[in-house]
Amino acid sequence: MKLNLNTDFTKFPRAVAVLPAGGAGTIAPSGRAVLAHDERHLRRRAIELSDGGKVLVDLPEPVALNDGDRLVLEDGRHIEILAAPEEVYDIRARDGVHLTELAWHIGNRHLAAGIEADRIVILRDHVIKAMLEGLGATVREVSEPFKPVRGAYSGHGGAHDHGHAHSHAEAHSHSHGDKHSHSHSHGGHHHDHD
Repeated sequence: MKLNLNTDFTKFPRAVAVLPAGGAGTIAPSGRAVLAHDERHLRRRAIELSDGGKVLVDLPEPVALNDGDRLVLEDGRHIEILAAPEEVYDIRARDGVHLTELAWHIGNRHLAAGIEADRIVILRDHVIKAMLEGLGATVREVSEPFKPVRGAYSGHGGAHDHGHAHSHAEAHSHSHGDKHSHSHSHGGHHHDHD
């Protein structure tokens, strides 16, 4: 959501904490925000609610919100976060081992992915689609909420997710010569593997 730089943020209710999905008990939300997966990475930003209202998210650390999580306002009210439908691929495999292999190839390219028992869901990218089909996957274009698995180091709040969300081509240098060296950089972190 684009806001004018002259916007008076003090007029908006402030969200100061996060409750994971299912953690609100019987408390009904006072509002909802439908956000795409990249919009659910927040620390300090105004978001628009489904009813047109606005809330200032003002958290101590960055968070990666999941579908069903709640933002807790200063006055104790809750805003429920819903994953917006996005243009994604529904990826199916021949069997469980094949699905695991496909997940490995997707993970090797550092792509956000929703992993389920019988499929993988990723954002659309025609280069990745061609690769997966070349590996024998069945790939369908669908529109549905994208709920990627969160990184092992991001915890619920994503405080340690040091900007690792990037496209498959960004900041990567892969060399597979005789020594099979593998090098890539993650926004300030560098890894070499021989």
